[in-house]
Amino acid sequence: MTGPAVLAGGFEAALADPADRPDEGAHWLVLGDGVRVPLPVRRWHGPPEPALTEVVQRCSGPTIDLGCGPGRLTAALAERGLVALGVDVSAAAVRLARGRGAAALHRDVLAPLPGEGRWAHALLVDGNIGIGGDPVRLLRRCAGLLRPGGTALVELASPGAGLWRGRAYVVSGARDAAAERGPAFRWARVGVELVGPLASAAGLRVAAVLPVDRRWFVELVRP
Repeated sequence: MTGPAVLAGGFEAALADPADRPDEGAHWLVLGDGVRVPLPVRRWHGPPEPALTEVVQRCSGPTIDLGCGPGRLTAALAERGLVALGVDVSAAAVRLARGRGAAALHRDVLAPLPGEGRWAHALLVDGNIGIGGDPVRLLRRCAGLLRPGGTALVELASPGAGLWRGRAYVVSGARDAAAERGPAFRWARVGVELVGPLASAAGLRVAAVLPVDRRWFVELVRP
């Protein structure tokens, strides 16, 4: 698997720059199959958007936010009085999360983490199901972090996206020779239609499929 330093290098510039204009200063995740996914960096730096506000209302106990970025969800959970910890491989992301008052840890999500087996909820949103390029392994990691009956709230791609695994990289700037390309890292994309077999392979159960504002979230339960 690609190391955390390479993954962080891919997203570092995007996380540090709140601009997400599609004409200039934009950031794109470019997948090995040629798909270019715009990275909504300004959204990451703002408050939780309505779609995520609705999803995280399902969190009622200690929550770990995997791939927390600038910490908008971790901070929002803490403001509700919940114990919340963000985890991100990017040092820039962790600095930004802490700057907005969130508790955040600079660490690979697959490395040892506090409270393993005791979290009530785990968040894996904003495409973070792609981390490491192995969705089953990542969801098994979520299952290991949760206490029995705990839930993972996971964002997946829209129906029909299927499963893609391979190498990706981040491009920052205009679509021309001036754009900066980050290092390649392993990534994945998973369509929501695959949630059943994916969850089963990871030892989780599908509790709900939650379409919100043209985005697709699932709630998975650790038995």
